[in-house]
Amino acid sequence: MSVTLADVRAVLESLIDPVTGLSVSAVVKDSQIQLAGSRLSVQVVLGYPAQAQAGPLAVKIKEALKAAGITDPEVSVTYKIIAHAVQPGVQLIPGVRNVIAVASGKGGVGKSTTAVNLALALKAAGARVGILDADIYGPSVPTMLGVMQRPDSSDGKTMAPVVGHGVQANSIGFLLKDDSPAIWRGPMVTQALEQLLRQTNWDDLDYLIVDMPPGTGDVALTLSQKVPVAGAVIVTTPQDIALLDARKGLKMFEKVGVPILGIVENMAIHICTNCGHAEHIFGQGGTQKMSQDYNVDWLGSLPLAMSIREQVDTGNPTVVSAPDSEVARIYGEIALKLAAKVAKLPKDLSDKFGVISVKRT
Repeated sequence: MSVTLADVRAVLESLIDPVTGLSVSAVVKDSQIQLAGSRLSVQVVLGYPAQAQAGPLAVKIKEALKAAGITDPEVSVTYKIIAHAVQPGVQLIPGVRNVIAVASGKGGVGKSTTAVNLALALKAAGARVGILDADIYGPSVPTMLGVMQRPDSSDGKTMAPVVGHGVQANSIGFLLKDDSPAIWRGPMVTQALEQLLRQTNWDDLDYLIVDMPPGTGDVALTLSQKVPVAGAVIVTTPQDIALLDARKGLKMFEKVGVPILGIVENMAIHICTNCGHAEHIFGQGGTQKMSQDYNVDWLGSLPLAMSIREQVDTGNPTVVSAPDSEVARIYGEIALKLAAKVAKLPKDLSDKFGVISVKRT
């Protein structure tokens, strides 16, 4: 049988990547399809961390090509995470390809717990991940990652990130004593965060998760304008009051030109550990309605579970302490959806252009 490029394209077009929802053909260039007589090789490069998905997808593609009459095709599926565009005029961070802001309109909705577990889930999927604790007044990432040492500095000017569970991290919590409050006004907080962000020697990160401070005040707004963010995730509970503030957080990012990657619903349902009774303590359906109202993706729901709290309190978040649990599976699914959304964003082309200056003549 004589195989043509069109034949191969037709097969790839019929196959859907379950993570992105796109056809496999959409991510395969003509140069990645090699035909030599009856021999065929196809290279597929995914734009999200696909450590668990690459093998099964390669088998699926190979079987589909064989079913189309193509004898013994060679199929390679790998992944490469590239940098994506950020707000115009914001300086990029060396060593970081993509910054993802995890935010909420108010405190107490489990934003930091969600940020840490999503960072660990992205790492488990095969990405190089860091997390910046941007909550100066209430830093919790050191406790959640189970690491408390001060960052090392070889030159007295920059810091090496602290590593917990394979994730690079920095936080004002590494620099202060446990019971020392940061009694600073807004400008000092913003300056401290910029130093943590830009004076940390982040090492070849695919994603830097920024655990944003709660609310939409001066600090959060300044950060959203100065941090080169590829996209933002909004974390909320289904409670009406939490959703009111979450909507404000979403609009803040929209106003500064940051794409909203989706909404994560936390504490959606409580299941009694004694009797198994399920109850929507904070209400039901509000997060899905918010996602419809603003035309943004609903990424998933997490339960109100004692185990999640206990695990982060001991420095062993769910994704690493109970990787086979249902909750860890949900975090993993949300993380992949998030990475797939980032992969669809416009590429960063800043290195293709020189510096443009405008002068009055």
